[in-house]
Formats: sequence, structure tokens, C-alpha cells
Amino acid sequence: MSSSQKVLIILSDADHFDMKKTSGADAGKIVSQPSGFFLMELAKPLQKLLDAGYEVTFATPEGKEPVPDPNSETLLAFAGNFYERRRENELLERMKKENGFSSPRKFRDISDQELESFRGVLIPGGHAPLTDLSDNKELGRILEHFHGKQKPTATICHGPYAFLSTKASSGKFLYAGYKLTSWSDMEEAMMETMLGAEIPKVEGTLRENGANMIEGIGEKLGYITVDREVISGGNPLAANPLAEKFIEMMKA
Repeated sequence: MSSSQKVLIILSDADHFDMKKTSGADAGKIVSQPSGFFLMELAKPLQKLLDAGYEVTFATPEGKEPVPDPNSETLLAFAGNFYERRRENELLERMKKENGFSSPRKFRDISDQELESFRGVLIPGGHAPLTDLSDNKELGRILEHFHGKQKPTATICHGPYAFLSTKASSGKFLYAGYKLTSWSDMEEAMMETMLGAEIPKVEGTLRENGANMIEGIGEKLGYITVDREVISGGNPLAANPLAEKFIEMMKA
């Protein structure tokens, strides 16, 4: 298969993220909150990639089967659309049977030579990336390849947190100066209120490391930002426009 038809999809191994409780009996303690990838942030781009004829390869830090964030499987997340949720779950079941989703590639097993064969990379969100993607040297090496070759790099919600891994591999944040959009600190503050806890901030942390954060709240739903090879989106509503732009850039 030619390089123009292969896409690498980066996911977390984690089924939780850590947060510091600010209320209740556990106030002041670090507790684990169940999490994973956000279903529609993976499924919507994945379906569009498959429809466009791309072959996808899934990869995680240690090759564990990725799990969905429980919140992303609720009917509330799908605005009550039972059929849409069923379609996306069926897609993942098909990927388990046909595409190695249950046993993804380990980052370290993807050689620099193999990276040459991929046209682009996709990093969905959900809170799981907060746990094991930001300091992974092997992920940093992978992202260095896509950055250095200026290959389309699409990421959404908490996914951009993975960009911090380039500090672990190269000693510097390769996306400093880039315009990026992520799950905003304002959106995270709403989650903190619901969970009664402090959660690591994607927007604030990336800004501290030199990214030019562009948050689209109030401008329009499904906001995405494009800067050089990177397409980034703020929340699940950006999944479709992100995927469409990603495919457009890979074809170009």
C-alpha cells in the first residue's frame, strides 16, 4: 500500500486519569477517574478515513486495547441519537475483528523506516491522554517524524496534550509557536465543578510551553485551527470538520 493511503492513529493505554479532589471526604487526595478515548472523536474521523480508502494502524504506548471514556458512550454524549451511537460502537467492533484494534502496535515497535510509510497521524481525545501520552519518549520520536516531514497531523480535545512528548524525546517542545485548539481551560473548569476536583489543563499547559492557543468557544461549534501541518479541534463537535480537513491535506 502506498504511503498516501496509510494513517497512524495514536491512542492511550489508560482507562483512567488522576485528579486532585477539592471537595467531599477525599478532599486533597489524588484519585483516579475512569476514562479512555472519547468515542465520537475516534469513530467519526475513523469512518471518514475508511470511506476515503485509507488503511489505518492503531498504536498505544504498550499495546493494550484502548477503552472508551464511559461518558462518551452515554446517550447524552450523542444528544439522544441511539442509532449514531450504535453505528460508532459497531465500527469499533469491526476494527477489533479486522484491524487489530484489540492489540494495537506498541510505539517502540514502529521503526523510523516504517514511519515513512504513513501519510498522516491522528490523535483523538478523551481524558486518557493526560495519563500516559505527554511524557512518552517513543511517542515524541513518532511525532518528530511527522513534524519534520510536515505530514498532516490531526488532533482533538485532550489529544494535543500528546504534543508535549516531543520534550521527552528531543528536549524541546516542537510545536512552540503553533496555533493550536484544544479542550479549553473553561471547559475543563466545568468538568472540575462536576467532579469536585482539579484536573490538568491542556490549553494552559500547552500555552505555558509556547503554543499559541486559539480557543473557539462562542465563535462557532466544531471549531478547528490549521497551522502548517497541524489540524486541531476543541471538542467532540469538531470531529467531522477535523477529519474532512485532515483528508483534504493528505490528498494535497
